[in-house]
Order: sequence, then C-alpha cells, then structure tokens
Amino acid sequence: MDWLFNLFTDQDSIAHIALLYSLVIAAGVLLGKLKVGGISLGVTFVLFAGIIAGHLHFTAPLSVLTFVQDFGLMLFVFCIGLQVGPGFFESFRKGGITLNLLSTALIVLNIAVMFGCYYLFFDTNDAHNLPMMIGTLYGAVTNTPGLGAADEALNAVADSAPQIASGYACAYPLGVLGIIGTTILIRVITRTRLQQEESLLEGEEEQNAQEKPHLMTLKVTNASIVGHKLQKISEMINRDFVCTRIHHDGLLVAPNKDTLLRLGDEALIVCAEADAEAVRAFIGPEVSGKWEDDGQPDQPMISRRVVVTNPKINGKTLVKLRLSSLYGVNVTRITRQGMDLFAGKNLHFHVGDRIMVVGRADNVERVADMMGNSIKRLDTPNIATIFIGIIMGILFGSVPFQIPGMPVPLKLGIAGGPLIIAILIGRFGHHMRLVTYVSSSANMMLREVGLALFLASVGIKAGDGFWETVAAGDGLKYVGCGFLITVIPILIIGCLARLRFRFNYFTLMGMIAGTYTDPPALAFANACCSKEAPAIGYSTVYPLSMFLRIFTAQLIVLSCCGG
Repeated sequence: MDWLFNLFTDQDSIAHIALLYSLVIAAGVLLGKLKVGGISLGVTFVLFAGIIAGHLHFTAPLSVLTFVQDFGLMLFVFCIGLQVGPGFFESFRKGGITLNLLSTALIVLNIAVMFGCYYLFFDTNDAHNLPMMIGTLYGAVTNTPGLGAADEALNAVADSAPQIASGYACAYPLGVLGIIGTTILIRVITRTRLQQEESLLEGEEEQNAQEKPHLMTLKVTNASIVGHKLQKISEMINRDFVCTRIHHDGLLVAPNKDTLLRLGDEALIVCAEADAEAVRAFIGPEVSGKWEDDGQPDQPMISRRVVVTNPKINGKTLVKLRLSSLYGVNVTRITRQGMDLFAGKNLHFHVGDRIMVVGRADNVERVADMMGNSIKRLDTPNIATIFIGIIMGILFGSVPFQIPGMPVPLKLGIAGGPLIIAILIGRFGHHMRLVTYVSSSANMMLREVGLALFLASVGIKAGDGFWETVAAGDGLKYVGCGFLITVIPILIIGCLARLRFRFNYFTLMGMIAGTYTDPPALAFANACCSKEAPAIGYSTVYPLSMFLRIFTAQLIVLSCCGG
C-alpha cells in the first residue's frame, strides 16, 4: 500500500497535485450546494475546503500553488470583463449615472468602515492585523476578485500573507446573510410595500418603449408623401422605421429604401414603440391587414430568424450591409442577450445576434448564408480571442503608474490588467476584427473553473496557520467587524436611495446585489419580484463595481502596506 501513501504525501508528484485540487474543488462545490435558510455559499465553499486541506498538511509546492492561483484568477476576471464589456459604457445611460454614483459611494463607505474598525478595535502596530482586515473587507462584500487583487498586490510589496484569506473566510458567510437581511431592514425602515412597488414598475414599463419593436399595418392616406421614397419619408418624419411588406393593387410587394408609396397602399411597418404614434400620424391610420402571398405563390414572402455567426459581419451596421437594396429583404428586430431591439440603421451586428429577416424566400436564404446562421459555430468558443486578450491584459497590468505619495508604483497586475482589457475588447473588439462572442454556458464554465482553481490555491496556502490566526485568536472580532462593513453602508446608501432619490425598491435590491457582486442576493431579489427591475439594477452597477473593487483593493494594499 506504499503507492497509496505516496500518492497523498509526495508533494512533488503530478498525480498528488492533481488529486489535491480535484478533492478540494469537488468537496467544496458539493458542500457549497447545501442550503441554510434557502441560501448557499456556492463555489466559494472551495476556499473552506482548501483551508481544511492545508490545515491537515495536505498541500503542494508553493510555486505550484501560486501559479495555479494566479492563472485561475486571470481566467476568472477576464471572462467577467468579457461578459460585462458590451454593457459597461451603456450602463451610464438614463438613470444609470445616479445608480453608479450611489454604488461608488457604497464602495467608499465599505472601505471607510473597514479602516474605522481597524483603528478602533485592533493593534495597528501588529503587521498581521491590516492584511486580515483587508481580507475581512472583501469577505464582507463577497467579492472574490478583490481578494485576488489585494493578495497579488500584497505579495508584490511584502512577504506572502495568508492572513488576507483568513480574514475573507471569517467575513464571507455573514456577508451573504447580512446583504439580504439589510435589504429587508431597509424595506421596514422606509415602510415599503412590495405590491405597490411592482405596480409602479408596470407603469414604467408602459412608458419605456424607446427600443421595443412595434408592429402595425398602416393605410397610406397622406397625399404629401405620395411619390416619395421610403428613405425620404423616414427623414421627413425624423423617425427610424422599417417597411417590410406593401399591398399595392392586390399584389404583395417586398419594398426597399427606394420604393415609392401610393395612396391606398397598406404597409406593414416596424418601428420603436415610442415612435409608433408619430409614424402613424404621418402615414395614415392603422388597419387590420392580411398578408397572404397572393399574386406570386412561386416566391412566398416569409419571415425568418437568422443567427449572426459569420465573423466578417461582426461590427457592421445595417445601413452598410444594404440588405434592402441588394437583397430585397428587411431586418425588423435584433435579439441580443435575451432582449428584443428595434433594428435601427446604425445598430451594430455582433456575432451571436438573432435577427428577424423578412422578404422573399430565396432572398432570405441568401442573407442567411451571408450571416452564417450556424448554431454549431456558436458552440465553438473563440479561444484565440481569450488568450490574445489575456496576453494584452498581462502586458497592460505590468505597466507601472507612479502616483505621488505612494511608496511603490501602481500596477494593475494580473487582476486589473486583464479585467480592463476584457471590458474594452468586449465593447470595441469588433473594430479590431476580434470575435468576442462566447456562449453564456462556455463563459460560465471558464469563470467557474478559474474561480475554483483560485479559491482552492488560496485556501490551501492559508490553511496551515488558519487555526492559530482565527480560531485561537481574534476570529470573532473579525467576524463582527465584517458584519459592520456589510451592514452599515447598505443602511446609509439604501435609505438615501429610497427616501432622497425615490428609486424603486426592487431596483435598489438589484443595485445593492450588484455593488456587492453577490448572486445569492440577486436570486433573493428576483424571487421577490416578477419584473426585471432587480436584474436591471444589478447589471447597471455590476461592471463599474467589479472594476472599482479590484482597483481599490490594489490602492489600499499599495498605499498602506507598501512601506
């Protein structure tokens, strides 16, 4: 049985290292699925499994642990950046600026409460206390990438300090519970009624129709537009619309931008819901049209969903493709990440978009071939783009930025560099002919693998001195401080957002979950609301919050621990 003993004790063996990570990750993931009060810790439980393994001296060489930790972190944050990139800059639109400002204030308050607890309750002369408090901060706000960034920065300016992971482990469980509990407390303090908030959301949905496509059949009665081309009419109305079919003298016509409208024509119009009234008033009244393909049965008019999978189409606009004039078809709407968008002429196509194409069957087939329309191609991840982005992120993260008053130059490192590059590639990659599409399942898989490797490595490294640092030391004090870091900022900003800025309570719940980058809190918010408000609030602040959590982690460490 020596082979079995060696398998668990020979730390230089590849089989031993593979077994170590497999056991820690499998145990952590399985235990993380256990729910207490309907809440689970998820993949974060891998950290605790790693701590137990490290405490039992079931470990690996430090160089191996460090490499796996850093590689997992890079993979994790890059996939996050790639996911949030397309919506990062759009998140500052209507209402988004205020939400992001409140989110930023919440992050600043988290840091302020952390330093307040540090100076009030701990010996500032003990070099171990500050790393523990920084770890406690990121456990309290349930932000693992921030933990990774802080740990990386600390290793750059001082000896490895596993206390940062110990502090994270102390604060994380109550952090998850504290976020949810405090949002409930805000509801009590502000006397919020959930049914009333949901009714308000229904009213807002009726008014928010700027990008929602609207379909209607109009009879041309305005003599002033007769003889004008469709493109000219669109310019005259100053509204963007698509005419997909026209009934003229009993025949069904597939129009393009040069088609002329005549009195009595019935036109099938698609436009943004907000523009429907203006288009209707200018062209003519709405009628109930029947769109059989009478007159030309050999070439029926069809509408078909086509998937953009051709990399050459990535980033091009509808007006540049000239589908109407060249192919005689019209694109009426685009479905992107589950949302239906009106196909405005300046809207960019992205690989993964699903577009509605209307026209003659043979022409629609030609457009489908041009767009790619291959689901199988979408299932293949663009690995080259991912690793090109990681290369660029490492280079960018290694550039030193000298900031006055800081003992060492600031480097974004392997957490901040790949994150920023991924955000930029996700938003502007099509300009560089980079196909950034990764299916949601593939992105989630890469993120989870990277996160599990990172957490397992951090836990194993921290496990050796965890008992002495936490259980036999000031562990309960760190747990209490973590709870204060979680709760106090949410109470202040949450009540301010409700009472001063009058944000809908469900939007507020999503904003808090997004600022703390906490999926369990978002799941709780979604369970309370039948609308999309929590998800919208979450996605509005999540990109900037993730960036600030990582960036401030490095700032805190380099400014306070660099000396």
